Formats: sequence, structure tokens, C-alpha cells
Amino acid sequence: MSSSHAALSQLPPVTVPLALLIPRQKQHYFDTIGPRTPYRSRAFTFWGDAALFPLVHAFLNGCARDRDPDYRYVFDLLGTELAGNAVRHTRSGEPGGTFTLRVDRSAAGLTLTCRDGGLPDTHLRDRRDRARLQPNPAGLHANADATAGRGLALVDALATAWGDNGVPTYRHVWFHLAYDFAGSAWAAA
Repeated sequence: MSSSHAALSQLPPVTVPLALLIPRQKQHYFDTIGPRTPYRSRAFTFWGDAALFPLVHAFLNGCARDRDPDYRYVFDLLGTELAGNAVRHTRSGEPGGTFTLRVDRSAAGLTLTCRDGGLPDTHLRDRRDRARLQPNPAGLHANADATAGRGLALVDALATAWGDNGVPTYRHVWFHLAYDFAGSAWAAA
């Protein structure tokens, strides 16, 4: 840890309104009650700190605000799973790290892409190396007390489609959720 990061970690915690972290021109991204703002694509870069996940929830709910409650729930669940993976497993969760969520809307559904900071050991990898993410096959059947291992299995089961760019140095993980839940285990539940 650098000396500047060590000095910052000595500062006392404070509470600030999360709205102060949102630029004025993007505040409508987080609005779930005002008039709907049409969009094709929205993106926002978040600091890689789990304490800021209320902003992630607000962003995802703002993007899916005109959908029914089930759709908003599943979209938020899968989106926060990708954001949580970025913070837990990549450089995005290190001091000063960020990740970006981008939502693209089409007539069929919403597609969310999470761009993270890459694996912490990326200096050991060649950018041409490809490594696709795979869900844990036992993820959905894991012990109820397990605190990890379910995320990508959940995305695999509930998203209409999902994937990643296969580049560990700057991973882009995406999922598409059809408005009618076609291809999702949610539709069968």
C-alpha cells in the first residue's frame, strides 16, 4: 500500500448523501419515480467499494423502472452480482479502482455489461490470452451457508443469455434479460 493510501485509510469515516456522487447531467439515471426518460444506452462508472452499492441498485432500478416488479428484481439481482464480482475478484475493488455498468435497451430486453479493472495479476498475462468465465456447476446447489460460488451460476440460470469478452486484463461480462423472460429459469419458477 502506498503512503497516500495509508494516509487516506487513517481518515475517520463520514456519511455523505450518495446523490453528491452523481454528476448533475446523469442524475436521471438513478430516478425511479419521476417522469421516464427514454434511452437506448446508459453507462456509469462506480468506485469499487461495496459501501456504494445503494448507488448500483438505484442505477439498475432506474434503467428498468418501466418494467414490472419481477423484471426489475431479476435485473437488479443479476446486475449487482456482476458488480459484486468486479469488486471482489478484480482490481476494481482495490483502492482507487472503478467498474462501469452499461445498459443497452432494445425492443426485446435490457443488456447490461460490467467492465472491470481486470485480474489483480494481469501483469503476468499476455493480452492475447483468452480465458472465458464459467459458472460453478454446483453453484445453485451450494450449501446454504456458503458466502460465494453462486454468482455466475445464478446469472447462467436467470439471464436470457450471458457471456464475457474472455480477456482477463480488462474483462467485460454481460447479460441480456428478455422482457418476457424467454430462456430464463425465472419464467419456469
